[in-house]
Amino acid sequence: MAVTTEMIKALRERTGAGVLDCKKALEASDGDMDKALQYLRERGVQIAAKKAQRTTKEGLIVAYVHPGDKLGVLVEVNCETDFVARTEEFRRLARDIAMQVAATAPLSVDRKGLPEDIVEKEKEFYRSQALREGKPEKVVDRIVEGRMEKFYQENCLLEQPFIKDPERTVRDLLTEAIAKLGENITIRRFVRYRLGEE
Repeated sequence: MAVTTEMIKALRERTGAGVLDCKKALEASDGDMDKALQYLRERGVQIAAKKAQRTTKEGLIVAYVHPGDKLGVLVEVNCETDFVARTEEFRRLARDIAMQVAATAPLSVDRKGLPEDIVEKEKEFYRSQALREGKPEKVVDRIVEGRMEKFYQENCLLEQPFIKDPERTVRDLLTEAIAKLGENITIRRFVRYRLGEE
């Protein structure tokens, strides 16, 4: 199937990827938009993996205050150069991440950032819950594992569904930004304040 400029434009609007990348993705997938999207996602993961070891010491600290002034977030998003940190795409990414933190109240950026005592407490809770439900001892570990995966998806920022597009995770959003901006990007830390919370 011949790739048209309309197809390239439509894919570019959906992904924000470059014209040549969109053209290559559509050619590789014989014009199938879904396959082209998957191609670009996989390509983004490959690019992100190559850049993952590069140091990120530049970036932004972004503040987001929810309407009503009772909820606020500070988030530090890092990149490799101040040039990228000043781009509109990077600023939009940082703001989207701050809004994600405000909306979903994650406990940490990733699994490594979760305090071990919280993880152990959750595992113990799910284990005793499964036993109370009468589940056989031999399947309890698998049940706990499955429930812990759901816990991680709800409480680790990178694993959460992105609030503006639940088909993608925050990690997918970050991976796409790395592919698009050409630098390693990391979410270093965040803090979320709600008026009156301890």
